[in-house]
Amino acid sequence: MNVPSPCNVLMLYPLFSAESFWTFGESCKVLGVKRPAAPLGLITVAAMLPESWTVRLIDCNTAPFGEEDLAWADVVFTGGMLPQQADTLRLIELCRAAGKPVVVGGPDPTSSPHIYERADFRVLGEAESVMNEFIAAWESGARSGLFTAPKFQADVTKTPVPRFDLLKFEDYLYLGVQYSRGCPFTCEFCDIIELYGRVPRTKTIEQMFVELETLYKMGYRGHLDFVDDNFIGNKKSLRQFLPKLAEWQRMHGYPFEFSTEASVNLADDPELLELMGAANFFGIFVGIESPDPATLVAMRKKQNTRRNIAESIHKIYAAGMLVTAGFIVGFDNEKVSMAEAMIDFIEEAAIPVAMVGLLYALPNTQLTRRLEREGRLHSGHDVAPTIGADQCTAGINFDPVRPLRDILTDYKRVLEHIYSPAAYAARVDRLMTLLDRSRQRSELAEGDIRSKLGAMETVHKVVSALPEARGPLWQTFMNCAKRDTSSARIAVQMIAAYAHLGPYSRKVIAAIDQRLAALDNEAVSPVAVGVTAA
Repeated sequence: MNVPSPCNVLMLYPLFSAESFWTFGESCKVLGVKRPAAPLGLITVAAMLPESWTVRLIDCNTAPFGEEDLAWADVVFTGGMLPQQADTLRLIELCRAAGKPVVVGGPDPTSSPHIYERADFRVLGEAESVMNEFIAAWESGARSGLFTAPKFQADVTKTPVPRFDLLKFEDYLYLGVQYSRGCPFTCEFCDIIELYGRVPRTKTIEQMFVELETLYKMGYRGHLDFVDDNFIGNKKSLRQFLPKLAEWQRMHGYPFEFSTEASVNLADDPELLELMGAANFFGIFVGIESPDPATLVAMRKKQNTRRNIAESIHKIYAAGMLVTAGFIVGFDNEKVSMAEAMIDFIEEAAIPVAMVGLLYALPNTQLTRRLEREGRLHSGHDVAPTIGADQCTAGINFDPVRPLRDILTDYKRVLEHIYSPAAYAARVDRLMTLLDRSRQRSELAEGDIRSKLGAMETVHKVVSALPEARGPLWQTFMNCAKRDTSSARIAVQMIAAYAHLGPYSRKVIAAIDQRLAALDNEAVSPVAVGVTAA
């Protein structure tokens, strides 16, 4: 049997090219960490490499790297998502200049491989299916190549335990694990089903507990995010996993507090809600996108039309889990009253953290292909915004049906309202009256990084940085503290989030004002495409 020869692998996690709703930079500073989430993809790939290979990970978002790091490496692995595209390309050129072969992979290289042609190796698709081919090629002396995984066929039951030992836990607000890949729905704008398919594949229960035990024995305590595309995509498997997860948590003294992403039809399943609460889930991200049923039908998100969405969100609150939600402005079918309808819905549902963005036609989606057929897709649509712009501020990378000015004005109106200090604080207050935390563990585990800073100190830091928010945020914190300590703890997390969301929303508004000013010098007219095109 051939034993792979030693090899030094430097893994570089690229910078996110611009601040976005997801970076939470100021919130991380308040909480004493460098980034919200750790790079799960790279440490999973690291676990697929031969044991004789030495791996060093540098997250460029948390630490610098220098010439000595490149000099040490025999090969460099990098890659990531669309917001990391610019820095991935920069890293590729640095490696080439240093004479180091570079391997690129991840969601964006898979969706837009032509952009990454300068990399020596491109590993496209799910690495489990092709990493052995790459290793064999490297061992045989190849120093360039293209490895494309067959779509949606990776056996996740054979995915190894990620190399958590490569991480500096103290740099991150939370770590991630993955239970399943794929989503059963067909949302037109989403690239998940293009990357991972519509049949969710799950790891085995035993496999998940090996991962959890690994983290537990390494001393990690605190927030653990299931990064699944739709955690409830395979309900049959989940019903078997969750009771055992709750028992594991109880036996280990509840070391972890979980969050994940799920479709809103979770609210239709009282059993799943109960099981998730018992396992100590505290937060769910839900893609709501629009409160308008016609718009939801047009974007093929029909699962959101069969319900009163606000009532569904309240059911999730009643199970003890807060909801953060995604919203998008710029769909073809939007009505003139879109801004007020979205504001009214966010207020009715009491969702403090509402990630509202402009529609962005991602590479390799049904939306992008339709816009291309209609001649509406802008050239360079798959080139990521770089300095000073993210996918929100640089959204609408196509010719819209509605006048662009109307879309931008509506978007600005939504942000101005929902992230005003008074409106945000009032939603946090209402959320805490709806959140029933009786199923969940009331206290954080000893060693949870979030417990380093006291509640009063956290709120004080936020309002000191944002004096305009002092009154509303302090009042909300005091209201929640009077109700119960568990409610107050969650409220403090929402207040810490505002340290980022408040200033960032104002930056986005300023960027939208610049786009509106630019339109003043242009004659803009909507494209003559029927609103039923989707």
